[in-house]
Amino acid sequence: MSQFDFDTLQVGDELPPLTLAPINRTTLALFAGASGDHNPIHIDIDYAKKAGMPDVFAHGMLSMAYLGRLLTRWVDQRQLREYGVRFAAITQLGDVITCSGKVVGKDETNGTLRLELSTRNQAGELKLAGEAVVARTA
Repeated sequence: MSQFDFDTLQVGDELPPLTLAPINRTTLALFAGASGDHNPIHIDIDYAKKAGMPDVFAHGMLSMAYLGRLLTRWVDQRQLREYGVRFAAITQLGDVITCSGKVVGKDETNGTLRLELSTRNQAGELKLAGEAVVARTA
């Protein structure tokens, strides 16, 4: 975790991006076990094909967890005040996800920063969009 300096951050500053390894079946199986989300659309190719999908695909919450990792590499989790996302598109097997964030608001009075967050694949396609509010101190 790299502690940010609230006083020097400005609207428009970007968080250091986080790029993950390509999404694979092992990642999906491990996330299913860790999260308790064993929806077969994410781990059973036959089930996914019966549902009209070409293959299994990543849990939306996996992308949200990746964004959480981006945040907690930057600030202590105790500084998180708000965190929410909107799912924009399915993350497919083989996608290389990059998480990014940008300061879009700074409240000097309350000592908080509002962040715009996103995950995109290697083609730049938006997969998840979100916002977070982080406090100057825990």
